[in-house]
Amino acid sequence: MFTFTTALLLLLLGFGVGVFGTLVGAGGGFVLTPVLLVLYPHESPARITAISLVVVFLNALSGSSAYARQRRIDYGSGLAFAAAALPGSIGGALVVRLAPVRLFDVLMGATLATLAVWLTQGSHGVTSSRPSGKRSERVLTDRVGRQHRYRVPVRRGVIYSVGVGFISSFLGIGGGVIHVPLMVGALGFPTHIATATSHFVLTFMAAAGSITHAIAGTFNDGVGLRRAAALSVGVIGGAQLGAHLSQRASGPLIRRLLALGLVALAIRLILVGTGAA
Repeated sequence: MFTFTTALLLLLLGFGVGVFGTLVGAGGGFVLTPVLLVLYPHESPARITAISLVVVFLNALSGSSAYARQRRIDYGSGLAFAAAALPGSIGGALVVRLAPVRLFDVLMGATLATLAVWLTQGSHGVTSSRPSGKRSERVLTDRVGRQHRYRVPVRRGVIYSVGVGFISSFLGIGGGVIHVPLMVGALGFPTHIATATSHFVLTFMAAAGSITHAIAGTFNDGVGLRRAAALSVGVIGGAQLGAHLSQRASGPLIRRLLALGLVALAIRLILVGTGAA
């Protein structure tokens, strides 16, 4: 049953997801999908990821518009990464229909825990990393006049994006929670440029996954769409606030918040998936 109270609670959840997801550049799917798994334990992974991807798309679209106004998006790298991620996004949305719920929970938890550890271990001096291989120089000046100068191994980023597209769509997390650590730790992006560019890439990946689910019939009964709509109303406003707050947050703080959220959700999902909770 979908009541007014249910819609209001989902709207508030969406707002919180939008604020936090945009602040850390992860799109919010890594928060939303585990929460939906707890709220709707009997739903199929396909339904859960489909709802999450719709919300991630609207969150990313709203957040990207705010980041564009701040002039913090690396469009050249973003377009290359998005193009590489699209095939995987479509494949992940199709394969998830075959995944058992408990296995899906454990895989999600293990993925989040691994990312949290890697992000924490790699957080020291990460913004000054110098990736090897052929690199393209980038110089971005944001709206407040702060200049960001860095060099990006675009080809390596494209290779990473192929896998990110599949994993993100399969797990319904949108990919930002994977892309941001990779962009900062392995590709040498400044944290604030990585979060903004990741949101831009997410717009394309989440759109591809959402459309694939719609074509495959995941939303046929309308229940998933109603839940996604309520969440989306909240997430659009939350994304604007998250982008605003990100201007005041330091790079290390953003990485710590991201790692903390990953650990908390990973523990919960692994407990659920193994039957310990």
